[in-house]
Amino acid sequence: MLLPARTAVLKYLYNVEKADVSEIMEKLKNDYGNEGQFTKDMFLEHLMALEANELIELVNYELDNNGELAIYYSINDEGKNTIEKYILKK
Repeated sequence: MLLPARTAVLKYLYNVEKADVSEIMEKLKNDYGNEGQFTKDMFLEHLMALEANELIELVNYELDNNGELAIYYSINDEGKNTIEKYILKK
């Protein structure tokens, strides 16, 4: 059984230094790519909700090779504790 997509985003950030929405979606595509909610807007919503709940932090932003804004997020200690408490113990 798959984790909810938002939780999967947080779990992915647990294993990397930082990532933007494009990287996260690429890594989760095999599991979530066939879902109707697998859109850039929805994954940006996941990232903003995780940030609002103080589980991740915006660490950098820049224009990518296509001239689009790339916003990079990193998990913080509260996010790590959440993953360790609820996901990794399973």
